[in-house]
Amino acid sequence: MEFFKIRFGDNFDELSSRFEKTLEDMLGSMGPSFMLSERTWRPPMDMYETAEQVVIMAEIGGVEKQDIEVEISSKAVRIQGQRMAPTCGTEHTYRLAEIQYGRFERILFLPCPIDPEKVSAATKNGFLEIRLVKRPVDQTYKVSISDD
Repeated sequence: MEFFKIRFGDNFDELSSRFEKTLEDMLGSMGPSFMLSERTWRPPMDMYETAEQVVIMAEIGGVEKQDIEVEISSKAVRIQGQRMAPTCGTEHTYRLAEIQYGRFERILFLPCPIDPEKVSAATKNGFLEIRLVKRPVDQTYKVSISDD
């Protein structure tokens, strides 16, 4: 049985500034030679919840399990990894190149608290499925009031 790397923590690394991202998006549309840093792609994802779980589905066809990392915090899930580009010889001439390769990263904020001890992740048919069990609704307690 193979496992995914799942890390738990309270803080994720800071995301790049909005200005830098906007600049990279503008320059990146002109071609890869204009990129300020390594280009990342954003795999499409779905997130839905049932009465007991929050389920995240990521479309990551062509990404190897060992190239995926999932991190869980109390408020969000970070999914990151890399899809390797196939090696092409000098005899290849691209006529169309739409498939995105390289690093990817998505941070999804959770709609409710989850139990970090009950998280599972699996891949099937090019999809990554992450199941997060919801924490029970906090119970209320009566506080006794003492005399001064």
